[in-house]
Amino acid sequence: MDKLETIRQPIKEELSYFEGHFKNTMNTKVPLLNIILKYMIRRKGKQIRPMFVFLTAKMLGDIKDSAFTAASLIELLHTATLVHDDVVDDSYKRRGYFSINALWKSKISVLVGDYLLSRGLLLAVEKKEYDQLEIVSNAVREMSEGELLQVKKSRKIYIDEEEYFEIIKKKTASLISSCTSCGARAAGSEEQTIHKFHEFGEKIGMAFQIKDDLLDYQNSAKIGKPTGNDIREKKVTLPLIYALQNAEENPKKAIKKAFRKKSKTKAEVQKIVDFAKQHNGIKAAEEKMYALKNEALEMLEEYENNEAKKGLINLVNFTVEREK
Repeated sequence: MDKLETIRQPIKEELSYFEGHFKNTMNTKVPLLNIILKYMIRRKGKQIRPMFVFLTAKMLGDIKDSAFTAASLIELLHTATLVHDDVVDDSYKRRGYFSINALWKSKISVLVGDYLLSRGLLLAVEKKEYDQLEIVSNAVREMSEGELLQVKKSRKIYIDEEEYFEIIKKKTASLISSCTSCGARAAGSEEQTIHKFHEFGEKIGMAFQIKDDLLDYQNSAKIGKPTGNDIREKKVTLPLIYALQNAEENPKKAIKKAFRKKSKTKAEVQKIVDFAKQHNGIKAAEEKMYALKNEALEMLEEYENNEAKKGLINLVNFTVEREK
């Protein structure tokens, strides 16, 4: 049994029911849209976000209809952002499969993303889950702000640690925090607990993004994506930020010059990766990632031990131990 399968055990029945629930939200009377949506459902990911919703809800109470609505809403809006991202990035692969953009071109991809977004909003309204809708809509707003902030900051090439965390808090952590806060709300928790689990999810989300950044500096054979992809796209991430902080002026200048190049050779990418390793950028980023993970886990200590709590702890650990 793999790690994710072990984590799923406390919510195995709920996840099975969720798959059918989610498919039902994707039914339409438009043949082309049905073909595209079925293609998307077949290539589902790890279901990390629904797992955060269900494990949080089950740890704090019972999993009710509200949790299924929240998980579906989050998956619909998250999938919409991925479809739009592939158009923006002109990306033809997603999770090892052809993207919607690659198969049906940009116009249809944008319309499919719009459909998923509207379907999520309507689902929440149909179920009268206005609180859940507010939480997730705020997350999508922050994700958009984070992406735009990253575009703006990337123009000056170098960003500092504070700017980096401002970007990833919005871009990545906001959606994970919506999962855990929606899970707490679905369990009927008080506002103080919902706020606490928003903060809990935020810490996990930032650790999750740092792990993604670290994977970009590691072996592509293990992680299923090109090593140095962020470097090629001139995205300054935490390993490089810390390495630049630690380096002397001359090597720092050389790396900044190499980083600014629009098109980089494999050797130039490797030079930047080696620089991050040699100047403890990777080690420092790992330490920050584990610190955030440990802070999140400490927030669970006051809660009674049960299988869902164990699953949630394991899921948090998985976010920083995964290889892709």
